[in-house]
Amino acid sequence: MNPAVGVMLHWYFVKHRRICSSPILLWKRVDIIEKKSVKEVVVVEGQKDTEALRRAVQADTIETRGSAVGPEVIAQVKRAQQSRGVIILTDPDGAGERIRRILSRAVPGCKHAFVPRDKAVGKRGLGVEHVSPKEIVSALQNARWEEGASFEDGVTWERYLDAGMAGGPGSRFRREEAANILGIGYANAKQFFRRLHLLRITEEEFEEVLLRMRKDDTDD
Repeated sequence: MNPAVGVMLHWYFVKHRRICSSPILLWKRVDIIEKKSVKEVVVVEGQKDTEALRRAVQADTIETRGSAVGPEVIAQVKRAQQSRGVIILTDPDGAGERIRRILSRAVPGCKHAFVPRDKAVGKRGLGVEHVSPKEIVSALQNARWEEGASFEDGVTWERYLDAGMAGGPGSRFRREEAANILGIGYANAKQFFRRLHLLRITEEEFEEVLLRMRKDDTDD
């Protein structure tokens, strides 16, 4: 801080009977947070999600206003994708997944950002509106492009089953743990396998996730 500015602030506060013993202390009391600006337009579900997003970053949003995504919203997302790019950030629940699927089919090439389910819990259920700014920033930084389902470097269904991701006790928990590590959101067994391929998660990445999960289990 420029000393001259500090002196001026000190003089102003004393003059107006707002006593401050030191311009340095005055400066320390001001909480300044520089928010990052997001180039892409972010798709969220509602106004409260927009408010939560803007507590974390500077961003423009498109609100779907529910899971029944209409032609007008799809047209807005298409225009945004062509001009600036789009990040889809919906609630980590069934309705949010439905919105992702609709937009993925209608507007190919969007990025997908996911917030962990356990960080999105509120009194009335799961939602982006309940997520902390730190978690929202992390989700946006880890957003991934969705591409075609054919992916030769992806994990095979056999390896997926062998890793306990489907069809066995604890598979739901394992998918949720893997989703949190990868930052790609929880889904049921078949949808999660498809998501690994659509978001280009390589077999090597998948194996690294399994190693980390085993390490976490050992540490516990």
